[in-house]
Amino acid sequence: MAKAASKASNAMIRKNSRPISEMTVGELDTMAAEFDREFIADTFGPMDDQARALHHRMKKKRGRPRVGAGSKVISVTIEKGLLRRADRLAKRLGMSRAKLIAVGLFRIMNSLEPQTPRKA
Repeated sequence: MAKAASKASNAMIRKNSRPISEMTVGELDTMAAEFDREFIADTFGPMDDQARALHHRMKKKRGRPRVGAGSKVISVTIEKGLLRRADRLAKRLGMSRAKLIAVGLFRIMNSLEPQTPRKA
């Protein structure tokens, strides 16, 4: 019975997309009914797979999307004039400084790779 009331309440919350300030007294009472019961924690049990997946998704911190094998923050010293030129070029190309450096490094490595002798 308690689970059925809880599911009905959850369905009403999801179905009702109006802000709480616009809900009627009856809607608010229905929404708050599950919290008016004593010892509500006794009705909780282990999470099922769907609830666990939702919990992990909500708990996970937001961040940059992973590209390739991920990224690593490094500290590189670069001459100020060269850095200004790089920043201007990156802005003109519509990319970040890090992206410009990564593209440049990738192109240099690809152009030199065939010339590098490989170990047998």
